[in-house]
Amino acid sequence: MRIAIMGAGSIGGYFGGMLSLGGNEVTLIARGAHLEAIRSNGLQIVTDYGEFTVQCEATDDPRQAGPMDLVLLTVKTYHNQEAVPAMRPMVGEETTVLCLQNGIDSYEEAAQFLGAGRVMPGAAYIEGSLERPGVVKQTGEVVEIVFGEPDGVDSPRGELISETLTKAGIPAQLSNNIQRTLWTKFLFIATMAGVTALSRETMAQLMPRPEWRQVILDCMTEIEEVGRASGVDLDPDIVQNTVDYIEGSLDQMHASMHADIMAERPLELEALNGAVVRAGQSTGLPTPINDVIYAALKPFVSGS
Repeated sequence: MRIAIMGAGSIGGYFGGMLSLGGNEVTLIARGAHLEAIRSNGLQIVTDYGEFTVQCEATDDPRQAGPMDLVLLTVKTYHNQEAVPAMRPMVGEETTVLCLQNGIDSYEEAAQFLGAGRVMPGAAYIEGSLERPGVVKQTGEVVEIVFGEPDGVDSPRGELISETLTKAGIPAQLSNNIQRTLWTKFLFIATMAGVTALSRETMAQLMPRPEWRQVILDCMTEIEEVGRASGVDLDPDIVQNTVDYIEGSLDQMHASMHADIMAERPLELEALNGAVVRAGQSTGLPTPINDVIYAALKPFVSGS
């Protein structure tokens, strides 16, 4: 397949590198020093089991790429206003855009601009970082992409994308209930990101404290309630299951929004806790914990 990665940083870079290694024609959309390093030395992927370098086409101008079979949208959501319109030259009549961004409604922004029939929502499960320009590091055992049609129907394009990802060594699951998948990940990510960015502390520091543990539980419960009110069939034990997962992996719990606020970088606040507030307003349910998180972090949303 002809595949473009819109935002070939840590996560996008890893998936792009694997897809290239799997024999696909991959173009990485990157910028700055990262782009120059890829052009000069290739893209280096470092994992717990070794490392490899792939040679891919790389550009900061999607117009040079031309129409693709598949585009992975992996930029931070606060870049969408600029990035999504820039993608248009890569989106032809047969192109599918697979949105792997954080949030429950991020894919809708791309769908509004590029066409609802061209965008599929998905969730990426991976721990990745950009070690230095041209070098992407993936750690841990969890790597998976879960995606599906917004309405849950089976689709030939979904099967083809799943097969392409799997052949490239990326575990993939085509879901017939992608909204449940998105909200399940969202409950975890939005809570962890919100409370750690608000407190400027990690989950390992917060969970042992009764007062913060209650805030964390209340934040999850709010998200569960607005999710159900939005028509999403969530697992009955979603909050407890999420708490169990966090407590079993506290040392590995690192939210990118926490790292971003500590480094005075822009925040994905609108896609995370802002989305909870909007869902609460839409369904008529109160979201006091997320209201406070959103209000307290909004002055920092643009970084330094």
